[in-house]
Amino acid sequence: MGNVVLIGFMGCGKSSVAVKLSYRLKRQMTDTDKLIEKKQGKSIREIFEQDGEEAFRRMETEVLRELKETAKNQVISAGGGTPLQEENRALLKQIGKVVYLRAKPETLYDRLKEDDTRPLLLGNEDLLGRICTMLEQRKEAYEAAADLIVDVDNKPFGQMLFEIERGLRPPYRTAENREDGLRPGFQHSRPFGANGFRRFERTTGELQRETGLTRESGAAQGNIVPQENGMMQGNYVPQGDGVPQENRVPQESSVTAAAAGQVPEALDSGRTAENRLPDSPVRPLRKLLVINGPNLNFLGIREKGVYGTQDYNYLLNLIAQKGLESRAAITVFQSNHEGEIIDRIQQAYFDHTEAIIINPGAYTHYSYAIRDALASVPMPKVEVHISNIMRREPFRRVSVTAPACDRQIYGHGLNGYLEAIDFVMRRMER
Repeated sequence: MGNVVLIGFMGCGKSSVAVKLSYRLKRQMTDTDKLIEKKQGKSIREIFEQDGEEAFRRMETEVLRELKETAKNQVISAGGGTPLQEENRALLKQIGKVVYLRAKPETLYDRLKEDDTRPLLLGNEDLLGRICTMLEQRKEAYEAAADLIVDVDNKPFGQMLFEIERGLRPPYRTAENREDGLRPGFQHSRPFGANGFRRFERTTGELQRETGLTRESGAAQGNIVPQENGMMQGNYVPQGDGVPQENRVPQESSVTAAAAGQVPEALDSGRTAENRLPDSPVRPLRKLLVINGPNLNFLGIREKGVYGTQDYNYLLNLIAQKGLESRAAITVFQSNHEGEIIDRIQQAYFDHTEAIIINPGAYTHYSYAIRDALASVPMPKVEVHISNIMRREPFRRVSVTAPACDRQIYGHGLNGYLEAIDFVMRRMER
């Protein structure tokens, strides 16, 4: 992957993301502003006050020239104004892959309103207006410099890191490659949107064929691929005679003919036309949907004694690997909002999803609206819970959504998702 350079407006999180990305990639992290402060022996604010902005911009260019010659496999956080000069944009691209962390003005305002270390924002009574103006002025330069754009608003670090690694992954090269050296379906530095910025991106079909996983978060959608494999850790409880009866997975129950897997002919024909090649000896990918409800994105942060220490990114990797093994195209959706979960369940009816695995979170215990949505879609469904809900508070032992599903799995840690995938795959094979 070489060097990775993060650019973006003040407060977008470049330094924090750079630190975490450097840990993840096991690389050295470099901050251009810190390099300048070290060389000059004074803070950025003092440089602006004593030498002026023009002098500071010259220092930025000099640091980039040095990094071009010396930086090897580093994660580099560049100053907010670094990409404004054309020479700097060229140097950034020569140093490594450039990732623009894009944030909305409101997000930046919330992060910068108490910050008195930014010389260009000091003394502005209308801080939000100043941010909007500067962001609009810099937008074109940021997008021109970027190889990859990642929106950071309301995203946990794990998701941002995942998108960065996914976006910078080089194209695979096979005997099927075209004359331009790119595999069909891989869009390499292609224009995107009215401003023509570049982004590394696979088409949905290509991604699903290779990884078996896509990801959605709230209303936003995007594609991810597994980054690493590993054995399941945490609160997995095996089945067997040594496990209390209340902790075992209930036997399957046929709620309705539709729930038993009798998919309407229209859906089946749509799936065939979309996913299956005539006379193909390869079994078509099964299209599965995993829905995670409120607070599941806080895995690894919330109540580690109950939900384990693995984070949400680890769960995505686990599901991705299972998709590869099971030949399933798996979409993962997470939302903290009841209405969005209902909308996604209903959408599954129209997009030819063949089975749903859902962890409704706290909605399990009182959302009759989600229960009704699940009962409305004719496909196999499994409810999953990481913890053993039967050994927790009394209110958690009641599930209003489970009766609309074919099976309920609880107390098996993150492995419960894998068991649910196995169950629906067997059900669909019937």
